[in-house]
Amino acid sequence: MAIRAVAKGHIFLSPTITKPVVEVFVRSLTGDALQGPFPQLSPRQHEILQLIARGNSTREIAQHLGLSVKTVETHRAQLMRRLDIREVAGLVRYAIRAGIITSAK
Repeated sequence: MAIRAVAKGHIFLSPTITKPVVEVFVRSLTGDALQGPFPQLSPRQHEILQLIARGNSTREIAQHLGLSVKTVETHRAQLMRRLDIREVAGLVRYAIRAGIITSAK
């Protein structure tokens, strides 16, 4: 079926690809703020991830947000657990892929 569709000039997407593509498309039509196929983060998680990815230290993030260093560390640990990421560099890569930041400046 796929070969025939492509041979006729059509586009073929496997079922494993179709579902996420359609979900992203529907969310874009409904204005849903989810970041594509990425898990939805709370506004605070999104903010902390953005600051981490921009190279801010835990202390800088805490000062900027008016939080304790321990609270920022807790948020970072929760993000890493939720996203199944084991190091800060992975959080930066994730933020770039998810469009949370455009580059690690």
